[in-house]
Order: sequence, then C-alpha cells, then structure tokens
Amino acid sequence: MPVAGPEHTYKEKLAQGRFEIQKCGGCAKHVFYPRVLCPHCGAESLSWVPASGTGVVYSTTVVRRKPDAGGDYSVVLIDLAEGPRMMSRVVGIEPAAVKIGMKVTARIANDADAPVIEFTPG
Repeated sequence: MPVAGPEHTYKEKLAQGRFEIQKCGGCAKHVFYPRVLCPHCGAESLSWVPASGTGVVYSTTVVRRKPDAGGDYSVVLIDLAEGPRMMSRVVGIEPAAVKIGMKVTARIANDADAPVIEFTPG
C-alpha cells in the first residue's frame, strides 16, 4: 500500500483543526504547498510546524457571480508571516474591500465538507 503524500498529510492536519506548513531541515525555509523535496535547496528533510496564521494580502481580485449562485467572492494571494505565499480568500468583508497590504488572520473553515484555510481581516 502506498504511503500518503504530503498533500494528504496537510489535509489530515486541517481536518484535525491544525494549520501546519512544512519547514526545511536543510535551509530552514518554510514551504507551502506541501512537497516531498524543498523547492529552495532540494533537501528531503521537510518537517511539519504550526503556521502563525498571520499574513498580508499580496494580490486580490473579485470573482463575480449572480446572487443566486452565491454572490461575489475574493480570490487572494497571501504572504504568510513565515514566508510562503498561498492562494485563498478573505471573508467577513465585501470582496471589493480587500486591499493589497491588508493584514489578515487564518482560520480553518469547511468548503463542500472539506477543511480549507480562509482569512479574515486583522
């Protein structure tokens, strides 16, 4: 039976209520999206560490949908405090109010019964 990969491990941790990212034992850089090898130095010594959950909006856009289809939502790139950049969404404010440079905080939410990371202002 094959061993579950790093993406599976990441999703299991989210399902347990933990937002963790990888950190390289070779170069000490944080890594996101989960990988087998460090994209910075190629080392195989990636371990899981708790993410601070804080970040800053690097880029943002609004996806427009009809109200009966769920309404508009934001798609953002977040620079995590640890260094990696991740794609997500900011909730709790109007999508057009999300601004580049805005400080955000991560939370685990459910999307179609699967845990995901989304962000709130602050």
